[in-house]
Amino acid sequence: MASRIAAIAESATLKVDAKAKALKAAGRPVISFAAGEPDFATPQHVVDAAVLAVQDPANHRYTPATGLPELKRAVAEKTARESGVTVDPSQIVITNGGKQAVYQAFQTIVDEGDEVLLPAPYWTTYPEAISLAGGTPVEVFAGSDQDYLVTVEQLEAARTPRTKALLFCSPSNPTGSVYSAEQTRAIGEWALEHGIWVISDEIYQDLVYDDVTFTGILEAVPALADTTILVNGVAKTYAMTGWRVGWFIGPADAVKAASNLQSHLSSNVANVSQRAAIAALTGPQEPVQAMREAFDRRRRAIVDGLNAIPGFVTPTPKGAFYVYPDVTALLGREWAGSTPTTTLELADLILEHAEVAVVPGEAFGPSGYIRMSYALGDDDIAEGVRRLTEFFSA
Repeated sequence: MASRIAAIAESATLKVDAKAKALKAAGRPVISFAAGEPDFATPQHVVDAAVLAVQDPANHRYTPATGLPELKRAVAEKTARESGVTVDPSQIVITNGGKQAVYQAFQTIVDEGDEVLLPAPYWTTYPEAISLAGGTPVEVFAGSDQDYLVTVEQLEAARTPRTKALLFCSPSNPTGSVYSAEQTRAIGEWALEHGIWVISDEIYQDLVYDDVTFTGILEAVPALADTTILVNGVAKTYAMTGWRVGWFIGPADAVKAASNLQSHLSSNVANVSQRAAIAALTGPQEPVQAMREAFDRRRRAIVDGLNAIPGFVTPTPKGAFYVYPDVTALLGREWAGSTPTTTLELADLILEHAEVAVVPGEAFGPSGYIRMSYALGDDDIAEGVRRLTEFFSA
């Protein structure tokens, strides 16, 4: 096989989730906190729009590779409304989910040998996408004592003459941390000063809690527009993970390059899914608010439950639907006859003995942490936390 493909690591989150589902299929009562997938159904008005779309023969044919004009207009309106930046529909490429947008962003701007600053903990796909573009991911780690938020000083210490881009994700997967307007502005101004591209993943922008307001990096530093790519999608906000609709927004030259790539890679996203996405973005938003309220309730419950377990240090996330406990205090101790020294080993123990699936920190950066999604039912969260409490109290 080609070495660049053979070197790709399997998605750790999907691997853990698949293992949990296999155990459940075998009769084990596993509760999985692994997948970042809302447990809600896609809003009914979105499903209804898809049903109508599939009956229209126009949607049975090829359409423009970069997306339906109506959807690009809807994305432009959402971007102005929620990211604080005006973009023309011609600056938008509709992609097969946010993951394809991330892949194409790195393919578009990264050359062989370029370095990409990657704040850690990071989403497991980022380093693989950087490497596939010939780049080198440079991890910049911020621990729980910093609420997992990197500083300009840390980024500057990691910058070299080969630094081409910065990956910026707020709200964060895997930590749920959210950069403030001031932090976002400082990082954006630093990137502008040094001529560094920014790839900003905003897919969780609608899922923020308490008194937090999402601030897009282009809203904070409009002068970055010529060297910034925004990636986003409908998967998380609208419980549409399986519909596979995302988008890439950037300056004209980057959009042209990404459009050329997509014309050969995948052509247009399924038209029925695009029609559904139009309904999601332009239709009633009450289902989004209801889901956000449920996530907020679950967020508070899981943080309280985990922090009551000795050895768990769980900062309260301000966005997305993940918690990222620091569990270094649990390592090097005996649990169920074993002494784990890494969170890979700890996660295996938890799955085997507590029948709870979590993703080890090694998937997102250094060991010593676990990611748990609270995008599952309230009862499952309560039972999962109860099992963890029982296991680590034994």
